[in-house]
Amino acid sequence: MTLFLIPQSSRAADAGFTNFVASLWPEAQKAGVSRAVFERETRGLEPDYKLPDLLLPGRPSTGAPSQAEFVQVPADYLKEASIARLAAHGRTLMQQHAATLKAIEQRFGVPGTIILAIWGRETDYGRYALPYDGLRVLATQAYVGRRKDQYRGEFIEALKLIQNGDVTRKDLRTSWGGATGLTQFLPSELSKHGVDFDGDGHINIWTSVPDALASAAQQLKNKGWEPGLRWAYEVRAPANADCSQGVPEVTRPISEWLRLGFVPVRGLRLSAAEQAQEASLLQPEGIYGPAFLTTKNYFVIKEYNFSDLYVLFVGHLADRMAGGQPFATPWSASTQLRSADVEAMQKHLTRIGLYSSKLDGKAGMQTRAALGAYQKQAGLKVDCWPSADVLRAMSAGR
Repeated sequence: MTLFLIPQSSRAADAGFTNFVASLWPEAQKAGVSRAVFERETRGLEPDYKLPDLLLPGRPSTGAPSQAEFVQVPADYLKEASIARLAAHGRTLMQQHAATLKAIEQRFGVPGTIILAIWGRETDYGRYALPYDGLRVLATQAYVGRRKDQYRGEFIEALKLIQNGDVTRKDLRTSWGGATGLTQFLPSELSKHGVDFDGDGHINIWTSVPDALASAAQQLKNKGWEPGLRWAYEVRAPANADCSQGVPEVTRPISEWLRLGFVPVRGLRLSAAEQAQEASLLQPEGIYGPAFLTTKNYFVIKEYNFSDLYVLFVGHLADRMAGGQPFATPWSASTQLRSADVEAMQKHLTRIGLYSSKLDGKAGMQTRAALGAYQKQAGLKVDCWPSADVLRAMSAGR
């Protein structure tokens, strides 16, 4: 018989994890978790060191690459075939859940198409099985993740969900980041925004479609959703558009953007009320690909998932369910630099005073705008896109 011995370092690490989980008991007790539930659910709990985004001393970055929203180019993330498929099924679900969606919109002011699009993006309308043991993920992230303090609270909130009978440990499946249910809530978000819309006494976002959709709508409402306001308008940008202005802080009435030469696609005529709305410029690929004027509701959806591509997917999918057409301007064949390269750019931009947001390796709005400002200073083509040419210019000290 062959004996497989666990290396001493692994045994020590797991002992450290076990002691860490045990140390959470006072916080759990204070939050109302019973000793019996705590003991039952943490007995034999082991860490998952293969999860992405862990900080393990002496080891390289762990697991799979980061979320698709932050590493894929728009053409890959916003594939027309995927959107068309989800829109077709979404229209079927609009009919199937018509009464529920109508009641949700009346109560929360959020269109049914928006919350169906969130459901479609998050779990393919429930057809995607979340792969991870939720408690194991949350405990591991609390122990060696990048946001330990946040996940301590998430772990305890998950224990409360189990104790309340809202979900069983077996059904508490999550993403690698700990989001759970048909519409992907972190446990703390569920405690703030969850709704028992089917009236059975439990907030059940795992198998109750009314609860899952109403909870998503309540979250958007609580984060500032404005009824009757579109999420964005696709526009064609004028040749002289300044892509470095594409940040949430730069807002103008849509009428002013129109005077600057931005033209709604497909001849869309905007009412006086629409033209009076404040909007920001969004150019996800810099000067390449589609451009959008984004309203307050765009940023409310972004509170659900802090990614421009995620919001574009959800908003566009919602439009398509309601009979909208594909993006009028095609996405370009842009390539995405590695996260490490984008982070190197962010560090350089920070050193020269053009960037003050997170060093996260993600080419979001703030990073693209700062790149545009840098390109102006360095005498480069201003396209607000993190390319190898820009990285080389930075490395050369320009």
